[in-house]
Amino acid sequence: IMHGLGQFVLFNVLMCLGQPVHGSDIIHGEIAPDNSMLYMVSLQNQNGQHVCGGFLVSEDFVVTAAHCKKWEPDRVLLGSQNLRSENITKMKIESKCIFPTYKSVGLGDDLMLLKVSEKAPLNNGLKTIPLASPETKLRENQICSVAGWGRTEKDPLNNVDDLRVVKVSIISPKLCQDKWGDNFPSKVICAGGYGTNKGFCQGDSGGPLVCDGIAVGVVSFNRKINNNPICKYPDVPNVYTDVSKYVPWINKILKTKKCV
Repeated sequence: IMHGLGQFVLFNVLMCLGQPVHGSDIIHGEIAPDNSMLYMVSLQNQNGQHVCGGFLVSEDFVVTAAHCKKWEPDRVLLGSQNLRSENITKMKIESKCIFPTYKSVGLGDDLMLLKVSEKAPLNNGLKTIPLASPETKLRENQICSVAGWGRTEKDPLNNVDDLRVVKVSIISPKLCQDKWGDNFPSKVICAGGYGTNKGFCQGDSGGPLVCDGIAVGVVSFNRKINNNPICKYPDVPNVYTDVSKYVPWINKILKTKKCV
């Protein structure tokens, strides 16, 4: 956690050398199998463009990344892995609950809950995913997965219509800190992007890091150099918000149906 303007300036200088960039695309992944990941949600802006991922945690709340707010999503698409499917359900976003201490990507606390305007019909095409608890323990090299509709190595300029998924390994916090350097945020998980050609890229932000069927992380950032996203891995580790550190806040919102 950083304190004071001096450290903030230093942080910005460091970040200009290798800036964090919002996580977007799935690199070296594959199309998700049918009827899998039925909790995945696409956040869309008023022009109907996919801007971020998210995941359904109750019939009326979606978890995503706080930095996704900058693209002004106003609706979610859920219930299909293909964004152009006739079977997809569209719902308006009623309210956005950003974690109170969030300031910007790279500083941590990159978490937002979205309340949708109606209750999602939880059925065969739509399911919630359980969240990590404070007791959830991840192991180094544990195999997890991340999914999204972001750009790919084959088409680095455009998002995709079919949900893609890739397996990534958990990276130890110490190694991650060493690779990113000083002023690296706490309460994060690192997986993929380093020591492998697999990871996320632009467009996957807000999607879940899933380990053993539990959402343990939220796609936050990777590295950007000279304003160009670097999704040619291996590079520095991909960074996710650690869901287990925010459970009391999430549960309070799910219970009261109001931002806290």
